[in-house]
Amino acid sequence: MLGSTHGTFTTDLRARVVACGESPRTAVHGVTAAPGDQDVSGRPLHAPVPDLDRFFRPESVAVVGASDTEGRPNTGITRQLIAWAERVGARLVPVHPTRTSVFGIDCVPSVGALTEPVDLAVLLVADPLPVIEELAGTKVRFAVAFASGFAETGEAGAAAQERLAAAVRRSGIRLLGPNTNLNAFERFREDLEGPAVALITQSGHQGRPVFTLQELGVRLSHWAPTGNEADLETSDFISYFAGLPEVGAIACYVEGLKDGRSFLLAADRAARHGVPVVAVKVGRTETGARTAASHTGKLTGADQVVDAAMRQYGVIRVDGLDQLQDTATLLARARRPQADGVVVYSISGGTGAHFADLATAAGLALPTLPAAKQDELHQWIPEYLSVSNPVDNGGHPVGDWRGRKIIDAILADPSVGVLICPITGPFPPMSDRLAQDLVEAAEATDKLVCVVWGSPVGTEDAYRTTLLGSSRVATFRTFANCIGAVKAYLDHHRFTTGYRSPFDEAPRTPSPSFRKAQALMRPGRRLSEHAAKQLLRAYGIRVPREQLVTSAAAAVRAAGLVGYPVVMKASGAQLAHKTELGLVKVGLTSASQVRDAYRDLTDIARFESIDLDGILVCQMVGRGVEMVVGVTRDELFGPTVTVGLGGVLVEVLNDTAVRVPPFGEREARSMLAELRGRALLDGVRGAPPADVDALVEVVLRVQRMALELDGDLAELDINPLMVLPRGQGAVALDALAVCR
Repeated sequence: MLGSTHGTFTTDLRARVVACGESPRTAVHGVTAAPGDQDVSGRPLHAPVPDLDRFFRPESVAVVGASDTEGRPNTGITRQLIAWAERVGARLVPVHPTRTSVFGIDCVPSVGALTEPVDLAVLLVADPLPVIEELAGTKVRFAVAFASGFAETGEAGAAAQERLAAAVRRSGIRLLGPNTNLNAFERFREDLEGPAVALITQSGHQGRPVFTLQELGVRLSHWAPTGNEADLETSDFISYFAGLPEVGAIACYVEGLKDGRSFLLAADRAARHGVPVVAVKVGRTETGARTAASHTGKLTGADQVVDAAMRQYGVIRVDGLDQLQDTATLLARARRPQADGVVVYSISGGTGAHFADLATAAGLALPTLPAAKQDELHQWIPEYLSVSNPVDNGGHPVGDWRGRKIIDAILADPSVGVLICPITGPFPPMSDRLAQDLVEAAEATDKLVCVVWGSPVGTEDAYRTTLLGSSRVATFRTFANCIGAVKAYLDHHRFTTGYRSPFDEAPRTPSPSFRKAQALMRPGRRLSEHAAKQLLRAYGIRVPREQLVTSAAAAVRAAGLVGYPVVMKASGAQLAHKTELGLVKVGLTSASQVRDAYRDLTDIARFESIDLDGILVCQMVGRGVEMVVGVTRDELFGPTVTVGLGGVLVEVLNDTAVRVPPFGEREARSMLAELRGRALLDGVRGAPPADVDALVEVVLRVQRMALELDGDLAELDINPLMVLPRGQGAVALDALAVCR
């Protein structure tokens, strides 16, 4: 775990906010978008930023249902709220219909009897709906509802939550909850310095490990326990925290998202400000998704889409709470890297080799140190030990003056941005001297110094005092957490350097293609292949030369116009898988073959009771790489675009990548880079390289289609898209489209 924040380790986050084009106050309070800044579908392109200052630092608090009767749950909550109000300097007003005072503080009988403005109302009642309706006539800005029994319980609870949400919307109050807890009102240490971690959780208990980082010296600034998110949601708090100058990173435990688009807008705002968002997102498995829904009643979403969307907007997804602690803390506190190179430094060749294997497999770059640098290190390290990277000092040099010389020499190399020293176990006094040298070297450099303290005991003075007492050394307990956090650190800064928001690339007005395509849509129906290809053609996606015919004679004439050899297919709205039914004929080279094929196709369709709109006579396209490009709708994020290996391989290998529109060319190319079969596009076993540029262009045109036809298009499947050799383009050989 990373050590304390005492010392000189600080980052000027306020300067970072200003560098993004906003004053600190605008970043906190303002809405970065201009009014009416929407995409072609009418959706906002920037995250609204709620003014939550008065939620976390209210001037006055009303506690509805306050109690001082010992043994009652409300009594303990009231006592905690009184203590919290004193810490933040807020005036607390108990509200109770029959009591004149609570804990010696004068009561009012109802919220309607409040005579002064109240920033925050805490509702300690089983049914918050009547209180929210009563609060609508006051000037209360925020409310918190702890009550459970809402969407997490099923349909009836979901209906009750919707009634509560509707009342909140009418009232103009912002509500936290229901099914939340007291985590926002915890005691935060005020003696810690440096950039802070802001915490957002849908389960209070799951945030405890991050909150207790304060005991190791890690500063926390806020904790937002969002619960069922009837109103205020994870996205609101990300947007707010991203603009606070004291926040260095945002740590999230997310069971489900209220709205995928809002989450992406919030993540985009954080990326614009350079504030890392680290998240545990539940729902990788069906069991996890089902359990999360029963806890907070939230949609978990298709995990492949969630994962891709988070990567697309720079959200760092981790699996465990220990990873959440370590990664968020490192990202909050470490300075911007000066280089991507990682050097592993150890007193054991075995330890160094093991760590280097794991780090390289995770994608970290371990550069070979230059010969001159190796010669320099061999001044202090025996010649028979390897110092190329990893650097093995053999043990003895760490016990004397040589240890610091070695560390400084490694850090002085311009290719080195991170030094990692795994200490697998204590071996006083050598480990004590090594830890102290690492701390002192870290204080003298802007480069990141990490230590993995492998002892399972964790009570050693070198660990508890020296390492955890340093604000400059990042200390971990496991290899995996160190490697994951360092990779996230380097990836985050790579991602945010020159960050361009995907929303900046979203179309604002419909294209001429949209008007052509909209005329082809048939609400609630599947389009035939012929109609689906017309849709593609409207967006400039190349399809084979083809004609739709309704007689054998017309088929022969069409074949002559298209040019032999030809492909013939049955075309009808009911047809999704034609090949399995024998409704595709390939490589026809004569008029007689075309006539026979026409008869066979219509006979099969008649036998299978399939309605056809005709038979397609198509140009036979040369060989290339078969790909699939498609559009589907995700319940959280709306339209998504998928690309992958096509033909029968899409079902056998499921080698696909997905993104949420809008996105640009760089993201389209990164989709291809994710494919396991990416090498096929480069040409294998004598095949020429495929026209990747043409494939990227198709992906971009499809994502434009997904955005513009969002209200009309439920599904699109181009399979196969034949990607021809470089310079020859890509052709959609088949297509399926389903209208909403």
